[in-house]
Amino acid sequence: MGVPYSARVNRLLTATLAVSVLPVLFLGIERIFNMGIIGAALIDNLYLYLILTLVLPATFVIYPIRREGMLFRLLDAVLALLCFGVFLYFSFSSYKIVSFAWEFAPPKIAVVVAILAWLLLIEAARRVGGLAVTVVIIVFSLYPVFAEYLPGPIAGFSQPFDLTIAYHLMSKESVLGIPLRAFANLVIGFIVFGVVLQKTGAGDFFNNFALALIGGARGGAAKVSILASGGMGSMSGSVVSNILTTGAVTIPAMKRTGFSSRHAAAIEACASTGAVLMPPVMGATAFVMASFLNVPYWTVAVAAAIPSILFYFALFIQIDCYAARYNLTGLPRSELPSLKAVLASGWHYLAGLLVLVVIMVNPGWERVAPFYATLVLLVLDLVMEHKRATPEKYFTILAEIMRAIVALVALLAGIGLIVGGMVVSGLAGTLANDLVFIAGSSVPALLIMGGITSFIFGMGMTVTASYIFLAIVLSPALTQAGLNPLGVHLFVVYWSMLSFITPPVAIGSFVAASLAEEKPLAVGFQSMRFGAVMYILPFMFVLNPALVFQDDLNHVAVSFLCAVAGVFLIASGMQGQMARVGSLGRGMMGALNRGLTIALGVCCAFAFTPFVAFSIVAAVAVVLAVSLAASLFATKRAERLPNAV
Repeated sequence: MGVPYSARVNRLLTATLAVSVLPVLFLGIERIFNMGIIGAALIDNLYLYLILTLVLPATFVIYPIRREGMLFRLLDAVLALLCFGVFLYFSFSSYKIVSFAWEFAPPKIAVVVAILAWLLLIEAARRVGGLAVTVVIIVFSLYPVFAEYLPGPIAGFSQPFDLTIAYHLMSKESVLGIPLRAFANLVIGFIVFGVVLQKTGAGDFFNNFALALIGGARGGAAKVSILASGGMGSMSGSVVSNILTTGAVTIPAMKRTGFSSRHAAAIEACASTGAVLMPPVMGATAFVMASFLNVPYWTVAVAAAIPSILFYFALFIQIDCYAARYNLTGLPRSELPSLKAVLASGWHYLAGLLVLVVIMVNPGWERVAPFYATLVLLVLDLVMEHKRATPEKYFTILAEIMRAIVALVALLAGIGLIVGGMVVSGLAGTLANDLVFIAGSSVPALLIMGGITSFIFGMGMTVTASYIFLAIVLSPALTQAGLNPLGVHLFVVYWSMLSFITPPVAIGSFVAASLAEEKPLAVGFQSMRFGAVMYILPFMFVLNPALVFQDDLNHVAVSFLCAVAGVFLIASGMQGQMARVGSLGRGMMGALNRGLTIALGVCCAFAFTPFVAFSIVAAVAVVLAVSLAASLFATKRAERLPNAV
């Protein structure tokens, strides 16, 4: 019996993608390492046009209009060929575009080709990012055409349709702007490393490593979810794929040890969402942020470290309190792997990560670090005794690298159109000034407006798309208010991420709900509870730059300790249970204790204010009071039991 047709098509697609990614990787390595194999240094726009020529056509193959139907496949093939030809034209014309400033005075044929490219970019972004991001791209890319006809606050400079499209495709501020440049010069290596890490079995290693470490502890299955999702999500940079990968293992394990479906799904959704900004390897957004701020990527990674630690610490405390409250145990020892065996079979993953971090710490080396780490990982993976290297395995790795590259390039090129529209019309500066004016120079009001705006955009767009838009509009306004630029950009990203766990959209929570077979909205609201600290964290570090390492080390240490104390109290209050203390009580008195504990936690978290001393003393006082009350209750109960008998 022959191989099914669909299987043959999938094999052919995998082989095609594996082969087509090779010139893309060659081009990226040649550029990043400056190897000189081509013979001459590529100018920026030629390099970017070649990336688009080699990558963008595959979008119409990987993301077809319909899965079935010969006519639709033919249409996809035509669009792919047309896309290849259009950007090949720009590649051949790249020197003329720079020399004769075609973005301002293009020849007629270039305008026609640019319009075709604009339409193809929009369709590619629609297939990858969905309808919401496509509508935003269309509106803002055409904004310069009708900007002068709009009312005061959103009015701008206008120019004809043909010159607008020419500017989008041939200037360095739109399609070839910061988003695509960040990918081509920095992100591509980390995509390769992340895919290789996943496809060589790092997901199983992180899960088994977490099981061996804390699987037997109280609420162990949920704590495993934190470690596994945090470790793997940091590599993939995708909330949804992380939930689908780790959640398929962790959610059933949590349910088996007593967690309800709703709680298991919510914990996984929160753990996977927080992983997107977990160093050392974060999502594409972090690399784009580094380009916007013009700082090394490692600066962004270090800045994100304390917020990530605080979030996962809060989630860990909530899980421990929940498990203590409902007497949930860990996984049976018979189901736990040996830590020694896990490390023996997967130490090379840690070696690859170590190589990545050691090289990346050196200024100027962050672009080459993932390639060296990937090489080390592949060599070690090949020599491991239990591994079996096959051509199919490496074809699959290459194909997955191409899939990841295609999805990101199609989206970033489309988002570049948004940036170009706002730059050429002057809208970005106008909106930033208007926001400052509306807020009346009030930093809290500006932050609340910024958080709500970031959240709304995050509901309909990817985190990267939302961040890029708001980095142009919102970040300048917050920076004008005197806030630290790095803290401001992280603030925008965090609030954009919150849409993954917050209804009505809550994509991360809904995906986890499907794995747990639970009602999506119920999981969404439970995710908000477990992820409560994530709603407060952005305000903590944007108001106190020490929490993103933008201050002296003494202030960083004091702020971190105060934040840990605050987060501990907030997490304990959310669950009505305090580690090493016990229940905060039930009924009216319990609600009062929980509210007081959360309020004191917030005060402690913002302990850089003049109330720092009061906050810490009050926090210690409430812990002691609850501890004494719990001890007294236990003593009274013990005294009554003999009489009852």
